Amino acid sequence: MKTILLIEDNETIFKGLDYLFMQNDFLLLWANSLKKAKEFIRTKEYDLIILDVTLPDGDGFVFFKEMKSEIHVPVLFLTAKDLEDDVVHGLELGAADYIVKPFRNRELILRIGNALKFKEEDKKILHVKNIQIDLDSMQVKRGEEKVPFTTLEYKIFLYMVENAGRVVTREAIMDKIWDLSGNYVNDNTLTVYIKRIREKLGTDDVIKTIKGIGYRVDRE
Repeated sequence: MKTILLIEDNETIFKGLDYLFMQNDFLLLWANSLKKAKEFIRTKEYDLIILDVTLPDGDGFVFFKEMKSEIHVPVLFLTAKDLEDDVVHGLELGAADYIVKPFRNRELILRIGNALKFKEEDKKILHVKNIQIDLDSMQVKRGEEKVPFTTLEYKIFLYMVENAGRVVTREAIMDKIWDLSGNYVNDNTLTVYIKRIREKLGTDDVIKTIKGIGYRVDRE
């Protein structure tokens, strides 16, 4: 199930979209202010953002421009601002689409599907802080510098990044290593792998240790 973050102060629109999206197998998160939206962007998992332009604590265009480096999913503007200059401005900022209120439900669902499909086909790069993972080439970069991971180190790090924001237990990681290598991996071996990954990344900040449980990778 795909998760959509709706940044919109109109509760009636939220309730209508919540019902519509449930019918179409989408989970909806709701932020009714830019302050709350910023918190959600940095802490929640989501696949697409629907962003209003006129919000009680600021302008959606300005917000998107300021937060763009932290947003790695398609953004659709959903707004009553229907002037050509507004539409062009939203698309020039990098939005995947611009939808004017009032909107038709079936058209909205179609546009969301198109944006998600484009994301899956064209954006095969994961971002965590200043680290990039290219899923096609299986390469990890810190800025412009390649990180020389072994295949197993890459798979371990990718597994944690794919679960960014969640705590991944040591047991889950060891099960993952077992599946990949076919060899028994003990607790001490995992500690060595994590240490090597951190050393190659050049920082301990990307992978956080959750004492007695496992590890967590945060997007920012």
